[in-house]
Amino acid sequence: MTAAVTLGLLTPVAVAVPDLLVPTATAPASAATAALTPAALTPAALTPATPAPAALTPATPAPASPLAVPSDLTATELSFHGGGGLVMHGTVLAQATAKPARPGVVLVHGAGTGTPRAKLLGEAVEFARRGLSVLIYDKRSEGYSLFRRSYSQLADDALGAVAALRAQPGVDPAKVGIWGLSEGGWVAPLAASRSKDIAFVVLVGANGLPPLRQQTWAVAAGLRKAGVAGSLVDRAEPNLYRTIADGGLFPEPYYDPAPALAAVRQPVLAIWGTHDLLTPPQESPPLFARALKEGGNRHYVFRFFPDADHAAHRTPDGGVTRLPELAPGYADLVGSWVGEVTAGRPPTARISGPAPVQASVTVPVDPPAWWASAPAQLAALLLFLVAFAGYPVVALVRRLRGRSTVPVTGAARLLSGAGLATVLGSFSYLVYLVMTGGKLAAPGPVFAERPLVWLALQALAVASVVATVRTGWAWRRAPGSVPRGERARLGLLLAAGVVFVPWAFHWGLLLP
Repeated sequence: MTAAVTLGLLTPVAVAVPDLLVPTATAPASAATAALTPAALTPAALTPATPAPAALTPATPAPASPLAVPSDLTATELSFHGGGGLVMHGTVLAQATAKPARPGVVLVHGAGTGTPRAKLLGEAVEFARRGLSVLIYDKRSEGYSLFRRSYSQLADDALGAVAALRAQPGVDPAKVGIWGLSEGGWVAPLAASRSKDIAFVVLVGANGLPPLRQQTWAVAAGLRKAGVAGSLVDRAEPNLYRTIADGGLFPEPYYDPAPALAAVRQPVLAIWGTHDLLTPPQESPPLFARALKEGGNRHYVFRFFPDADHAAHRTPDGGVTRLPELAPGYADLVGSWVGEVTAGRPPTARISGPAPVQASVTVPVDPPAWWASAPAQLAALLLFLVAFAGYPVVALVRRLRGRSTVPVTGAARLLSGAGLATVLGSFSYLVYLVMTGGKLAAPGPVFAERPLVWLALQALAVASVVATVRTGWAWRRAPGSVPRGERARLGLLLAAGVVFVPWAFHWGLLLP
């Protein structure tokens, strides 16, 4: 079973999820943050990172600014070359009375193709008012889609933006850093690990887990928040994501962020909202701390903001609704922290803020076995469509030709109808949940922690199994009276019914 999928961080190499990313135990929120306390850590000198590529020359002139910038700020349009030489356009915001030799920061988007720079205007304005020159740029759409993306290429885009900002008048090129939100939390450390031209790294809503594991958790958490439990959440949803990834429809599913984080030598400020519903806020920080520590980087600060969502914006309802305002103190923290770092006073490792809320833990989403792979699921789907849909079609053709045959048993008709309805219905429903899942799932009416739609599909699955047994029994009792053509038709139907049984168990349709 394959389907299109939206990514919460929202992207193919098939590798096992490293043990580093698998939590060893389920800890309460307080314990999760306590585990990060760096009491035994001492400051370590920053070592030079891998040299960045040479600054790219300015590209063709950018169009007029699409931004409505407040009067106390200036906006400068520029163009630069991203990964693969793609011409990209951005805007630099700064105070109208900005000081010379000021720090700068490049903002890297979260998931989404062609996301306009205006999406990060709120952050850019607030950071600029704290004395920074802030570059925001339109995200690429070329080479980036729902099914295709490269974090390496996105990192090259960010490095091109860094080179462009370092060349701006009034900006101290030694004080330019990078900020990454959500998917940018994978991209920004990768860019920083490649270039010593990046002075610092700020991450918001960043994830220390592989994208597939994060996305599976986010949709499952949304369903649980809607009151759903049982096989739909525990079996069907993660199996769908395994199949999607195995079919090449989930880009960068097993990307491991740990190596890039371990290679970051710059000071790191990582921020999470306590009500992050898209990134597991309890599990990610310890993974970040572990990777940075293994790389010898003790210059990091982790901060949790109360009543804040995935993007560290204010939220009135536990992370479901994102308000335009940033969490109180967030912009001030970025401004003061960047000031300290660029003044040569990198911070010692520390964590502060209230414990984040995470109702459920993530689970590994490893590549599927051969029988659960995308090709095997596609073969089963084709068998079901041919057998279940073909049975009534053949009957209709015979009737139109005046050659109708009395069926061996009415159970065959039930198997055909119920089997087809189960396969198509479950496929459609799961795709719907994935496309609308995340922090605000809409599974429909729920009874006994099961959506009524899922309960109906499970009832159809049981009816299909019963019909398979009855059809096989009826044919066994009257083998000689079944014409040859009917035997082929009935045999194909029964074969589909037999395959349907393990298929339905795999997808949780025959489980509680």
